[in-house]
Amino acid sequence: MSVKKIEEKDFEVVIKNEDKKVLIDCYADWCGPCQMLGPVIEGLSDEIDSVEFYKLNVDEAMEVASKYQIMSIPTLLIFEKGNLKETLVGFKTADELREILK
Repeated sequence: MSVKKIEEKDFEVVIKNEDKKVLIDCYADWCGPCQMLGPVIEGLSDEIDSVEFYKLNVDEAMEVASKYQIMSIPTLLIFEKGNLKETLVGFKTADELREILK
């Protein structure tokens, strides 16, 4: 499995997955910690089948950033059946994310 890049127009459809948790990596191309987190998320997407992994560039998704009050990046949004379950701000290790996604 791999991390899929989505655009703002796809956001509402993606988060309503009924079968799996959804993790959205909210990032920006210029963000150093976001670049460090990318490979961690990519590795977890190959390892954890119960979660769908997506990337959303917040510089191109201002409405989502505003709605979810994303003030710092990287921010990870975790949804279950369309409901926001957790918001994580800053770099997280693979072990930290594995524990959270259980």
